[in-house]
Amino acid sequence: MKRNREDMEIVWQTPANPPERRDYIFRNGIRYVKPYYFEFISHAKNRWAGKTIVDLFAEEFKGRNRDYYDSAVKSGRIQVDGKTVPVSYRVQSSQKISHFVHRHEPPVMALDVKILHEGEDVLTVYKPASVPVHPCGQYRKNTVVGILQAEHDLAPVFRIQLLIYQITILHNFHFFSAVHRLDRLVSGLLILARSASQADLFRQQIESGMVQKQYIAKVVGEFPEEQVVNLRVNFNAREGRSTTEIRVHLQSTGHPIANDTLYLTEFVDGGSRRTFIAHKGTVKSSHSLDSKSNDDCISESQELIEDFGIDPMCTNCPNLAPIGLA
Repeated sequence: MKRNREDMEIVWQTPANPPERRDYIFRNGIRYVKPYYFEFISHAKNRWAGKTIVDLFAEEFKGRNRDYYDSAVKSGRIQVDGKTVPVSYRVQSSQKISHFVHRHEPPVMALDVKILHEGEDVLTVYKPASVPVHPCGQYRKNTVVGILQAEHDLAPVFRIQLLIYQITILHNFHFFSAVHRLDRLVSGLLILARSASQADLFRQQIESGMVQKQYIAKVVGEFPEEQVVNLRVNFNAREGRSTTEIRVHLQSTGHPIANDTLYLTEFVDGGSRRTFIAHKGTVKSSHSLDSKSNDDCISESQELIEDFGIDPMCTNCPNLAPIGLA
């Protein structure tokens, strides 16, 4: 979709636009995504009905302030059913609501998503830490799915319907579907099926216990070889929530995961917090984006602004990484 904004032609991307190699910037071991114009599409829920368009966004999407949403509606960056509306417009159930934004994605470590095995029915890849599997939240191109599309001409199964009339693109892409999840901060093997039916078969095998996961973690202190943590882990194959409980159980033994930014900060081992945090930073320096402060990321972002255009309405520009990056 093309629109003119302040004498500049803007091409708005949607979920139907696959990532490309040129979308990425690599600096100092970090993979950035060039900020891009994107159309977020949602359909009004029943509980949204009757709210003004500005009230709806201010209450439901608190990442930006009310003044921004007011300006976005007036400028046409927020539309209802493809049309501009006044700030007093009241939303009706099931209406299509579009929010056109200059999208900034959080950076990830610049490690390859390596294809380890490629068969007729299955694909096995190495997923680096810091990279989520699927598009979620602020992540879209900086994901395993996005990187495989951009660098290996692979596209997820759910895109078949979106591209059904684009025969040339269908011919060029090979399809896949992740059969299990790995948390964003976890690295390891990820199995991808080449068809929806094969994906369902793999999921059934995981849920029945025929296929099992093994996690290896570097923990704080010397973990006794004879110690067994006999605590039940509630694993949901579709949600992939087992790693969170593993982190909790390891913390309960006094040996939290060494670079766990969530549970490590709550751990006290008789020593001073200052000494412990210094050790944590050393452990994380080569294995985690979190070892870089938000100020460091913003400083590096400012050095890269020549690689993308600045949007006057964007609340993240001129930084490359989004404001508030944790």
